Amino acid sequence: MSSAFLNIVIGLVTSVIGGACVWAWQRVQGASRLRRKERFFGLEPRGTCLIVMNNKAGLTGSTSHHDVQAMIELATLASGVGTSVVIESCDDFQGINGDRTEFCIGGPSGGSNPRTGGHLAAHLPGVAIRAEPDRRVLPAIVAGDQEFHWRRGEHDYALVAKFTPPGSSRPVIIISGQTALSNRAAVYFLKREYISLSKSLGSVDRFCIVIGVPAVGTYGYQAAELAADLSAIAFRPAVPQQAPAGN
Repeated sequence: MSSAFLNIVIGLVTSVIGGACVWAWQRVQGASRLRRKERFFGLEPRGTCLIVMNNKAGLTGSTSHHDVQAMIELATLASGVGTSVVIESCDDFQGINGDRTEFCIGGPSGGSNPRTGGHLAAHLPGVAIRAEPDRRVLPAIVAGDQEFHWRRGEHDYALVAKFTPPGSSRPVIIISGQTALSNRAAVYFLKREYISLSKSLGSVDRFCIVIGVPAVGTYGYQAAELAADLSAIAFRPAVPQQAPAGN
C-alpha cells in the first residue's frame, strides 16, 4: 500500500470517527436538554398535560389572541416531549390535577381565571394580586415589601409559580399575567430560559418568580426578563402588619 493511499485511508477513518463522536455528543446533549426540559416543566413522555384556559377579562366564553398563542406554545412544548394535551375551560373544570401536569393560564382579576385565585389562596399565601385604588389600573403583584405595578404601554408583569398540590402526583404551573400579552411573554420566557432558570433557582420542583415585560409598546412579549424570585416568601403565610401601639 502506497503512503499516499494510506494517508487517504487514515484521513477517511479519522473523519468517520470524528463524525461519529460529534453525532454521539449531540445525541447525549440533546437527551440531556430533553430531560432537563421535562423536569423543569413537570412533563413526562406518555403523560398528560392539562391546560386550563382563561376568559378574556370581563368577557366569559371569549379568549384573547395572546392567551391562545400562549396555549399553542404550551401544547407544542408538551407534544415535543411525547405528552398528550387536554384543554379545559376555567368555567367548566374543577378538581385536582391528579396525574396530569397542569398549566393554569390567566390571573384571577376581572373573572379571567378564578382557578388561579384558588391556587394562590391555597398554596401561595405569601403572594397577593392586589387591586389598585384606580380601577382603570390593573391589579399589582405583591409579596412582602415587593410590589409590581402595571404601567400601560410601558411595563407588564406575570407571576409564574410551580408546586404539586396534596393528592396530586404531577405539578401545577400558574401563569398569571397582568395582561394577556404578559401571559404569552411568560410562556415565551420559560421556553427560552428554562436551562438558565434550572441552574439559578433553588429548586425546579417548587418555585415562584415574577417575569417582567419592559417596553411593551416597542418590543411586545419578546422582551420578557426575570424580575424577581419570590420562592423564599411565596409559600409562607404573609406576616400581618401590626398596628402601632397606642400612647
